Amino acid sequence: MGITGIRIRKAMGDGKLKAYVTLTFDDSFAVHNVKIIQGREGLLVTMPSRRTKNGEYRNIAHPINAAFRAQLEDRILSEYERMGDAMEHTVE
Repeated sequence: MGITGIRIRKAMGDGKLKAYVTLTFDDSFAVHNVKIIQGREGLLVTMPSRRTKNGEYRNIAHPINAAFRAQLEDRILSEYERMGDAMEHTVE
């Protein structure tokens, strides 16, 4: 599966959450609520998650190998940096 679309919406405010991302794969499957977060050592990408009954967060969707995770992160962060001050950015 290839990434055929990336939509980035910047988050409001000055918190650690910088943006929400929607990924489209092969023009057939979308994953919403991927997040760009400001970490201690720079920006990082987190997958969509939900809180369990015991308070832990579990990913709903995620890459299953390091190579694909790195590919996703590289594409997402390069598009985020390219968008500059724009509030929304879409790449297809």
